[in-house]
Amino acid sequence: MPEQTDPYAYAPVDTLLGLLQRGRGLGALQASEDPVAAADAVYACIRTDWRWDWLVDEHRVYLARLLRDLDLPLGPVADALATADDHDAEEAARILERLALAGSAEARDILRAYIREGEQWLSVLESVSERWPVEWWEDLGDVARARLGGDDDPTPWAKAWEHWGVSIPTPERKPPKPDPPAEPTNAELLEIIAAPGSSEDRRMDAMYVLHHHRDPEPGLVPLVPSLGTADGKHSLPLVTGLLARLGAHAMPAARDWAASGTRWLAREGLRVLAGHGEPQDVPVLLAQLEKDWAHRTWCGPMLMAQGLARLGPEAAGAVPFLRRFWVRTPHSYERPAYLRALAAIDPAGLDEAYVESLWDSQAEARLLGVERAPDRPGVRERLAYLRDDPMEESEVREAAGARLAGPARAPLPADGEAVRGGLE
Repeated sequence: MPEQTDPYAYAPVDTLLGLLQRGRGLGALQASEDPVAAADAVYACIRTDWRWDWLVDEHRVYLARLLRDLDLPLGPVADALATADDHDAEEAARILERLALAGSAEARDILRAYIREGEQWLSVLESVSERWPVEWWEDLGDVARARLGGDDDPTPWAKAWEHWGVSIPTPERKPPKPDPPAEPTNAELLEIIAAPGSSEDRRMDAMYVLHHHRDPEPGLVPLVPSLGTADGKHSLPLVTGLLARLGAHAMPAARDWAASGTRWLAREGLRVLAGHGEPQDVPVLLAQLEKDWAHRTWCGPMLMAQGLARLGPEAAGAVPFLRRFWVRTPHSYERPAYLRALAAIDPAGLDEAYVESLWDSQAEARLLGVERAPDRPGVRERLAYLRDDPMEESEVREAAGARLAGPARAPLPADGEAVRGGLE
């Protein structure tokens, strides 16, 4: 495994560590060829949470499967749980939770021991009580009561405390607010937003009310260029949501916004073009995708990819960039969007990418693989694995089962055909 001086610097994508950090299916496949050699890279990805976006990038099931399928010892995971910072310790605990649910008695014992002695015991206990059978944790009640106190602040909704009859104080209810005054009309809200003397807070309040009105308000369109923050670097909150509701009403003004020199306004214009643009907008979307690649912008290029995908083969110039993003992005949440865009624009040569996706860290990518990977002995074995794995998302399990129950889609090639390369 290559030495890393920066713990958050991704290794090159042509290394095993780089593939595992990104959650690529190819990493799991390569690791399976030599589990002993892969062990250090797997443990490194457990000690440090490499997800580009913790809210949407999925790596827990991917890493739990690597531990199980490679038959790797769980001692280093227990060490990571005991010594990592709060966030990375939580991730190690969530991986062990899944392994326990999949049948690992050792993973269950590690977490039970951690609840007795570990620093972040409270969050681990509350999490396992929501996911594990009651009989796996109910005997820890005396331990939990003894450990409560100090800075510990139990969560009132956690199943464990209710099960043990532990009373958790809840904040006193505030008296109900009086009925609000009559809601202003759209015209009055637009007047507040447009008024030069309106404070930023007052404008945001008006946009909040406007956002909760059911119908889009086209009168907002000419005001959009004025809806930046005081420093001119960002749009005001809710602008993106209001424009999403406006949809095609924001065309053709969005073309002018996309061409502006104001970064936030250009980005809002590009969002609209991605959702509602026409063939004439391909050069603008393509230029932004190329710019995102040049600057290694990992959050957001999927919007350009989706916009170009809508325009189909006319966006053929995007194909090289879509392939590069799919291969190299650390943002696993965006990876399925690049593959879908390629399928819409130039579907030739995607079979290996679909097959690799069956091992991807992102459930949506695995679902794509289930739907589109060509029939092969190895593919059908993987479909059965996904169907039967208790760690798998229910949607993927159901899709894999339905695919296996249906007719084969193509003649099967010779046994032993390997999965390699994807779009590389």
